Amino acid sequence: MVRNFIDLSDAGGDAIAAMINDAQDRKAARAGWPKGKPDADAPLAGHVLGMIFEKSSTRTRVSFDIAIRQLGGTSVILDSGTSQLGRGETIADTARVLSRMVDAIMIRTDDHAKIEQLAHHAHVPVINGLTDRSHPCQIVADLLTVIEQGKALPGLEVAWLGDGNNVLHSILEAAALMKFNVRIGTPVGYEPYDEFVQMARAAGSNVLLTQDAAEAVSGADVVVTDTWVSMGQEHTHNKLAAMAPFQVNEALMVKAKPNARFLHCLPAHVGDEVSEGVFEGSQSVVFDEAENRIHAQKSILLWCFGLL
Repeated sequence: MVRNFIDLSDAGGDAIAAMINDAQDRKAARAGWPKGKPDADAPLAGHVLGMIFEKSSTRTRVSFDIAIRQLGGTSVILDSGTSQLGRGETIADTARVLSRMVDAIMIRTDDHAKIEQLAHHAHVPVINGLTDRSHPCQIVADLLTVIEQGKALPGLEVAWLGDGNNVLHSILEAAALMKFNVRIGTPVGYEPYDEFVQMARAAGSNVLLTQDAAEAVSGADVVVTDTWVSMGQEHTHNKLAAMAPFQVNEALMVKAKPNARFLHCLPAHVGDEVSEGVFEGSQSVVFDEAENRIHAQKSILLWCFGLL
């Protein structure tokens, strides 16, 4: 049976824990090595990862490319501007063609229905590099980063400030699987999808929804935000005005626990969703988080191939 990684629940809590453990081990084993040198066991030697980009990317593109190289494989990159996808070839036909040419497919796109259709027609693993609905690969890297900072996941208090977007949806899904709590501060009208809130609550996680940023951050172990205007959205003055009280700044961070850490999936708009003082401060681990995309993707790929 093909293993797809479209959402975190496709793998489940035990598999995510195994991914994080494997990522830690492989990262430690590579200390001081050149970035392009394959891991000692090169477990995916001879394998090819096809990557489809319908949204621009820095971290996802580079981290998956380096991940497959470190596992001993290679990658092929397609985007809508230089492939037949941009000229109207269907997702179904693309899936069937690529399944005969590559060993796994990663897609970064907008409509979540596209990845579901791709997975339905593909005969190789399909990985969600981002959709408008969820961003599971990012969250595996985030959980790895949190654990590196000495924090256990069960009972962890995670605060989210700003737009209730795809990253938050995957955080809520992770909360359900890994047994931590989420405190969500969003303006009215920008809440996450209720199904993700209910999923976390049904699994026993405490989920707070509030329009008070200070209440959301109070007592948090981890504070997370994201850009207020996602790719493809219009830059509306009304939205930016609504988000302004939810900026993660020094005054807000002092309400979290003294050893709290700040996460941001990047790119950041410093001065909007986060102040320069927090972004560049000692509690920020955003560049560890970015690097960990490589190590997380490696373990996701290994799980998809049945090697974890």
